[in-house]
Amino acid sequence: MGVTILDPTREAQAATRPLAERAGPPATIALLDIRKPRGDVFLDELEVLLRERGHEVERTAKPTFTKVAPPDVRKEIAERCDAVIEALAD
Repeated sequence: MGVTILDPTREAQAATRPLAERAGPPATIALLDIRKPRGDVFLDELEVLLRERGHEVERTAKPTFTKVAPPDVRKEIAERCDAVIEALAD
């Protein structure tokens, strides 16, 4: 199975490359909502897709999008999760 990668500067020249095989157990993935409008909508959909693939998902959020995540939030993600996805939207 291949994936089509589009260059946003020249979409007419798409390249098809094989998907990388992933080995190992499912991961625990943190979904970090930075509190931008509609970021939660994106994360809701992403959570469904990740859970369908057998991953554990933990949701967390920053208090506001105008500042970095507080140290306690970052520490908790680092201790409990294998990866983090940060949602940006508007």
